[in-house]
Amino acid sequence: MRVDVHGPFFKSPSPPIAAAGQACPQLWDYEVVEVFFLNAKDQYVEVELCPHGQHLVLLLNGRRNIVKDMLPLDFKAETQETEWRGSAVVPSAYFPPGVNRFNAFAIHGTGIDRVYEALYPATQPHSSPDFHRLEYFSTIDISRISPELLATEPSHVWKPFPAIRE
Repeated sequence: MRVDVHGPFFKSPSPPIAAAGQACPQLWDYEVVEVFFLNAKDQYVEVELCPHGQHLVLLLNGRRNIVKDMLPLDFKAETQETEWRGSAVVPSAYFPPGVNRFNAFAIHGTGIDRVYEALYPATQPHSSPDFHRLEYFSTIDISRISPELLATEPSHVWKPFPAIRE
């Protein structure tokens, strides 16, 4: 699946030290766009894309339970003065079987000026941002985007991690 990003470029915080094109741990601490694809068993892939060209792909088996990270990704980004564009090709093997929910987020700024944005935001007040509040994700018909993601069996990437919620 190809994920394209086009948005404002805030230039805050400073770029990560990892080279463009590389996976970067804790990329969520930088300016980033994140997309999550979730199934009914709370298995999900989180794809983080940075305007400076770094990425981070996480597989989670249950809320916040990272089972694999730093996965390779074909991702390119370019910045202009006030905007950036990026394009990533996420292998179908990274998606858990039966994806049926989705959310997307953007983060930028530092300190008290840190901004957290959500495509489908939390509808109840919370004391701090948390993109892993899976109950706020919206349904998605993945067959309209990529029919090969309709697999009901886990890919070779997911096979070692049986669903926590059956």
